[in-house]
Amino acid sequence: MKKIFIKTFGCQMNVYDSNRMLDALAPHGYENSDDIESADLILLNTCHIREKASEKVFSEIGRTKEVQQRRKELGKETIIGVAGCVAQAQGEEIMKRAPAVDLVFGPQSYHRLPDMVERAKTKRVIDTDFPEEDKFNFLPKPQQAVTKKRGLTAFLTVQEGCDKFCSFCVVPYTRGVEQSRPVEQILAEAKDLVLGGVKEITLLGQNVNAYHGGDALDQSASLSKLLHKLANIDGLERIRYTTSHPNDMGDDLIAAHRDLPQLMPYLHLPVQSGSNKILKSMNRSHTGEEYIELIERIREARPDIAISGDFIVGFPDESDKDFEDTLDLIKKVKYSSAYSFKYSPRPGTPGALMKNQVPEKVRVERLARLQILLNQQQGEFNHNAVGKIMPVLIDKKGRIEGQIGGRSPYLQAVHFNAPENLIGLIRNVKIISGDRHSLKGELILNDGEEKT
Repeated sequence: MKKIFIKTFGCQMNVYDSNRMLDALAPHGYENSDDIESADLILLNTCHIREKASEKVFSEIGRTKEVQQRRKELGKETIIGVAGCVAQAQGEEIMKRAPAVDLVFGPQSYHRLPDMVERAKTKRVIDTDFPEEDKFNFLPKPQQAVTKKRGLTAFLTVQEGCDKFCSFCVVPYTRGVEQSRPVEQILAEAKDLVLGGVKEITLLGQNVNAYHGGDALDQSASLSKLLHKLANIDGLERIRYTTSHPNDMGDDLIAAHRDLPQLMPYLHLPVQSGSNKILKSMNRSHTGEEYIELIERIREARPDIAISGDFIVGFPDESDKDFEDTLDLIKKVKYSSAYSFKYSPRPGTPGALMKNQVPEKVRVERLARLQILLNQQQGEFNHNAVGKIMPVLIDKKGRIEGQIGGRSPYLQAVHFNAPENLIGLIRNVKIISGDRHSLKGELILNDGEEKT
């Protein structure tokens, strides 16, 4: 068997894509390896969202080249490939600046990976076109043994691309326009995952709640309709989805949070800013007041729901007042967790061309203030869990002997003392303490069980 090593950067969708690359190569004699020195094929699956993404990729290519050289001295050939959004956006530059790279391909063409790898043995290959064919129609099913190794939770891409064109974002340019997979295709993959031991599936999309895939009657189905169908799969005990846009949070999806016990009470709903001026400049197409009103409607349907968000500080022309508006919105919403970033221009996006770029020092100071508030709210959310009994999906051994751990419905890490034979089950746990990072619990014994 040939060995493949994949280093994955960025979002959950890249994690899903990396797994599907492994699935595509498995029938051609490749198996995954965690040891880069043993790899016949090294892939860097890149992300363009974070600051200085391309510089980090070139730095990683340099380290990978050293592995390639060491293996060459031992008489072993190594193919280096760069995949993902940086590859899509800067494929030609990668090929020009990094001669060690044999293969560059975008996120829409990895179903052609076996052929590209074969061609890369004799000449350098670049494939950053948006293919007409649907890559999901060409990918093999993951083997059940492989699925079992990946664990109790899994990602499942249902939608790709985005039509929103937020002025700070590169996604429409690297992932393309919104496309939704057919309902039956998603259900088939979900059932295969469950047969492989998966109990929790997170549906993925750059704008997942804009999902509108065709169903068996060739009609467009909303994300809510898809969720109801997934909830009927025996053995699928938990469902989540990410990432959402406020403008696509329809009444039927809000009702799904009320009606489906399998749909976890956790919603990632980015707002980015609390300032209406900045939201308009970001091309977000909603106001801070509309976002808060939406949160209130969601909580009315599901009072115990936890809200997570994304924030960008220091967007061009953000004043002190605009930043304070963001802090005020956070105080009103009360987040269970959030991702926050200082703005950095992305080449090719409208934001990069805007005047009045905020100085780096100001962006750093604002991000620090924002994160203090968000960390405080996350700590309070976890502290409020103390005394409650929560169903925990147990998926691993703890770091301390005799301890196991898992996730609450609210995506909190929970650890407690209990035997390892409970891994793979959902059990009730009473929360006895909590900090910003995790919860400590005590297993609620079933009738006839003894404490160990």
